[in-house]
Amino acid sequence: MIRKGFVTCFFILIAHLSFSQEFLGNIQVQSQKIQGIDPTVFTTMKTSMFEFMNNQSWSDYRFKIEERVEFAMVFTINEVIGGDDFKGTLNLVLKRPVYGTDYNSDVINIIDNDIHFRYVPYQSMEFVDGTYSNNLSSILAFYAYIMMGLDFDTFSLLGGTAYYEKAMAVATAAQSSNERGWQGFEGPKNRYSLVENLLNPSYEDLRKFLYEYHLKGLDEMAKSVDGGRTSIGKTLKYFQNVYNKRPGLYLLQVLLESKRDEIINIYKEASPAEKISMINMMKEIDPANGTRYEMVNEKY
Repeated sequence: MIRKGFVTCFFILIAHLSFSQEFLGNIQVQSQKIQGIDPTVFTTMKTSMFEFMNNQSWSDYRFKIEERVEFAMVFTINEVIGGDDFKGTLNLVLKRPVYGTDYNSDVINIIDNDIHFRYVPYQSMEFVDGTYSNNLSSILAFYAYIMMGLDFDTFSLLGGTAYYEKAMAVATAAQSSNERGWQGFEGPKNRYSLVENLLNPSYEDLRKFLYEYHLKGLDEMAKSVDGGRTSIGKTLKYFQNVYNKRPGLYLLQVLLESKRDEIINIYKEASPAEKISMINMMKEIDPANGTRYEMVNEKY
């Protein structure tokens, strides 16, 4: 999967007609806790979300079918007020295929606890860049741009900037709504903080990590396991650099949570010296989970 800058006019025509959607997504709406609401409301809600994500054009890049960005969204509805006012959480997982394999790596696995929106079945969901229409459209558009940015960052160095800027525009426009999740002063772990961290030059090393870890590390492992793992070991320095600046940074915590198990699995077949180096570094960066990195020494 390569983001190509040049294609023939013929291909552009075919792509426009056949492969215009950027996403290959799975959206679920869980409503087990809700009583007294027609369950078809949640079915149509899921359909509306899916159509919104796939009917919008999120980029100028024309994706081949095998290049589409794969994700899973699980909305868990915890409360319904007045029949059309919904509160809950969102779990978003963005995946990236590893070159030459059938393995998909989790780029991020994030939980948003500030999900609140109004929804009326069969009512059209509208979104225009730079404006705020409703909270559900803004939440979906925000994460669409975040996913596009992250995906491009894993294929080209700092390649996702334009999409993060669009996500920031969504967040800025939504601040007038007084809905939670869009304001920096609400706390260090929300949507605004996520996109601010991605655009902040002080934390650019985390975006360098995304590029080198995936393109020079995981993709390389298809050709040379040892070579790819060596490259991945070098990328952990980027975590350390940001940790030394701001240990509790939201984006750092998101990436650690998303990559922890994968890093452990990668190092299970590493040399003793590589294991020791990784364990010592990750214990410093991720102290609450320090003992988990020692799992690389377990016999199985």
